[in-house]
This record gives sequence, structure tokens and C-alpha cells, in this order.
Amino acid sequence: MTDATPARWQPLLGGVLMNLALGVIYAWSVFVAPFGEDFGWNRTQVSVVFTIAILSVGSWFVVAGFLQDRFGPQRVAAFGGILYALGFYLASQTDSLIWLYITFGAIAGAGNGFGYAIPIPVCSKWFPDRRGLAVGLVVGGYGAGSGIYGPLAREVLIPAYGWQGTMQISAAVFLVMTLVAAWLLRNPPEGYKPPTAAPAPAPGAAPAAAAPVGLDFATGEMVRTPTFYLLWIAYCLGAAAGLMVISQLVPVGEAAGLGAAAGLGLTIGAIGNTGGRVLSGWMSDTFGRLNTLRLMVLLSAVALPLFYLLAGQVALFYLLLVVIYYCYGTLLSVFASTCADFYGTRNMGVNYGLLFSAWGVAGIVGPVIAGRVFDATGTYEVAFYVAAALSVVALAALMLSKPPQAPAAAS
Repeated sequence: MTDATPARWQPLLGGVLMNLALGVIYAWSVFVAPFGEDFGWNRTQVSVVFTIAILSVGSWFVVAGFLQDRFGPQRVAAFGGILYALGFYLASQTDSLIWLYITFGAIAGAGNGFGYAIPIPVCSKWFPDRRGLAVGLVVGGYGAGSGIYGPLAREVLIPAYGWQGTMQISAAVFLVMTLVAAWLLRNPPEGYKPPTAAPAPAPGAAPAAAAPVGLDFATGEMVRTPTFYLLWIAYCLGAAAGLMVISQLVPVGEAAGLGAAAGLGLTIGAIGNTGGRVLSGWMSDTFGRLNTLRLMVLLSAVALPLFYLLAGQVALFYLLLVVIYYCYGTLLSVFASTCADFYGTRNMGVNYGLLFSAWGVAGIVGPVIAGRVFDATGTYEVAFYVAAALSVVALAALMLSKPPQAPAAAS
């Protein structure tokens, strides 16, 4: 069956819309000060909410992937959107830390995981000819959500309506956005073929679709391939390095004497993060998935220690920050496309969910490294060298990675 209609742009739009709403979870920090002022909670107590939310996202992502592979994307995406909006609304009724941990951390985080698990497999199926760019646009929406919502909430909504009103307004808006997105997120018909051919790779570059066309690995078959573990290690360690910087960005800038200029790094970093997701997705279509990942992990390994050493110079601080965030954003985009290329799209929901668990572990490893090093030494210097070393190990894993051989049952 050949597609000659613009239908495939609808799920792409749905994926971007869904992730614009879900990406707001990265802007959680706008609520930290208001909760502290109203309840007297310290930054550490309130910041635990974000840790719970991230763990919830990663945990439910796999479950959502399993369900969508069996029941289709629309119901699962709608359930995720409803749960996400409900978490925001219930959090607006907060009167205790436990309530906040449950509502925003566990419930909104679960809804986020259910919603985020859907667009990547759906768009991978609709755009096998431009998979990297399509997935990059979708996950770019996740990166852009916080960049749009954060300033809006901080400068307009919270001053006008308080944190309670802001959360209630957000719940209503996100409910509409995610339900519309869920309606658009449908799988292509059986036998679907894209209207355009995949671009020819550059001379010397590995083709983006390195796995045999049409080959779909069951999850049990995927986890028996060495490539899966190499990709998981590279994803985890590469993302841990980036998340270490993200978690400690403002303190590092302030320690370097940048003052208020460090806060602007949040917005500049979001631009780099979104750019990496979209542009590297496009690059991987032309130059190959593994080639793109290897280049960006190598660039991250070089940029991380330089970022700390040159942090006191504002222009270099921002430049290297963009590089690090760009490399981090690349991982969220290109690993998803690599999973689809290597293991197929039929079971991608649960297959990529297992690979994505590397990001969940990285969300613990990266910030913990930074915190432990700072507590032990009073500076972040060693943490940045450790992060660079993690990137080098990730690069080694990627250098050893290669397209998996067909499972015995499929040969």
C-alpha cells in the first residue's frame, strides 16, 4: 500500500503537541520558590518532587510501550494525558509534602511516561524515510516545552494567579493539548510505505537503516543481542554526563562568579537541547545513526572539562553550554531512531522502553556524582572530569556497536 496523502503529518503534529505539554515537567523549578514561601519547605525537600517525577516517567515508559504495542497508541496516549493533567490539578490542592510527592511526582510523572512513550514509535513507523528528523522534531517538542512554559509561568501566571491557579490553568490546557494529540497519534495501515525514498548516505557513511528492512525483533530476541547492551551502556553514561551538568548548571555558574548570568544559561541550554534533538536527528538520516552518536559523545567528552575550566568567561560559558546540551539532546533523539532501525518498529514500544531505562538510571547517576564530589571537595572540578570519562566509555561502547544479526527464528 502506497501512501499518497498528507496523513502522516497528522501523527507528527500530534507527537510534537503531546511533547510540548509533557516537556513542561522540566520547568518544575518555577514552583520551588512559591512552595518554599507558602509552606516553609527547603529547596532539598521540594526538589525531591522532580526526582520522583523522573523516576516515575522512566518506570511507566516501559509499561506504556508494552500496552501500545498491543492496544494501539491512541488509548494509551489519552490515558497518559488525563493522568498528567490530573497530577497538576491535584498538586494545586497541596497541603503537605507527601501529597505533593504523590500528585506531581508520582501521578503527573506516570502520565508523562505514558504520554512520552507513544509519539516516538508512532512517528518511526510513519517516517521510515526520514526517521531521524521525524523523531528529532517529536522529542524536540519535549525539550522546547519547558523553555516556553518556564518564563510564562514565572513572569505571568504565578504573579497573577499564584501557584495554585497556575497549576489549575496548566491542568486544563494540558488536558486539551494531550487529548487532541492522542487523537492524532495513530499507527499507519498494514503494509504502509512512505511516498518518498530515503536519502542516499554521504560517501563513507553507514546507511541510517542499517538493519535489514522489515526485520522486527521480539523483545526477548533483542535482549539476547550484544548490541542492545552496548547501546544501553552508551545511552546511560552519555546521558549521565549531560544530566550532571543540567542538574548543577546554576550552582556551577554562580561558583564561577557569573551571578545572574548563570540563570540565563537555563534558557540558552534549552535552545541547545532542542537543537540537538532536531538537527542531529536530521544529521543521522544522512550520515548514519552510529556515526552521529559517536561524534556527539566525543564532542561532549572534550567540552565537559573545558566548560568547568572556562566557566568564568561568560561567552565561553554559554558556548560550551550549548555544545553540552546539544550533545545531550542528540542522545534522546538518535538512540530512539537507532532502536527502530536495528530492532524494527513492530515491538518498538517495549523495545525502546527497555533501552530508555538507561536514561532513567542516568537521571540518578549524573546528579549523584555531582553532589558527592561537591560534598567531598567543595568544588565540581573532579565531577566534570568523571563526566568526561563516562563519555569516553560511552564512545567505546558505540565504537563496538554494530547492527544486530537476524534472530534465528527470522533467518
